Amino acid sequence: MIPWSLIDTAQIPGGEGALRLMRRGAEFSIMLGNNELMNSRLSGSEQALATLSYERIQSRGEPRILIGGLGMGFTLRAVLAVVSPKAQVVVAELVPAVVAWARGPMADLHGTSLTDARVSIRETDVGQLIHAAHASYDAILLDVDNGPEGLTRASNDSLYHLAGLRAAREALRPGGVLAVWSSGPDRAFTQRLHKVGFGVEEIKVRANGGRGGARHVIWIATRVDRRAAPAVRQ
Repeated sequence: MIPWSLIDTAQIPGGEGALRLMRRGAEFSIMLGNNELMNSRLSGSEQALATLSYERIQSRGEPRILIGGLGMGFTLRAVLAVVSPKAQVVVAELVPAVVAWARGPMADLHGTSLTDARVSIRETDVGQLIHAAHASYDAILLDVDNGPEGLTRASNDSLYHLAGLRAAREALRPGGVLAVWSSGPDRAFTQRLHKVGFGVEEIKVRANGGRGGARHVIWIATRVDRRAAPAVRQ
């Protein structure tokens, strides 16, 4: 069997430890310590994050979509495959090296997605973009860290706690969706989504997109705006 080789390392801003980009033949892996954060052979759940989200907003001809986390680009490429030519897709990636890897050793994996006219790459914390927005996005897709129970940065927790979820809801247009990828279920997170006023679906998907293998979780949280009841005239 071909052994793994280390391609590069990158410190996580504000985090502990460093990411390692590994390669074995045509296969890539991004590691944090002994934890594999992503692998180029396992893309099913990341692609589902895109397709399940788009199903809820497909009637919108010029959607504006924010993706938190570039990673290996599975979610981005799946979004570009289904949205219209007039869509706008903003990708926020905190670790500059991940963008450099996408344009360097993993360029073949990413294809033309980074140069697509619909795409804007921002090397920043997705939380900053969310807090700066007001009714700006039709969908926000978060594939950040390992889900609500993250591994890489304690500050990522702010995305998934009540204040961060309220900010995400305000950043969405009416009927827009917040989609969150996770390596596993989290009942408390589901409850927080309900608490801030989202309609919530919790969907289990397979990591490899087929039968067998690990199951991941995707939450589809829809911004529900309930109109106030009309006043009763006396």
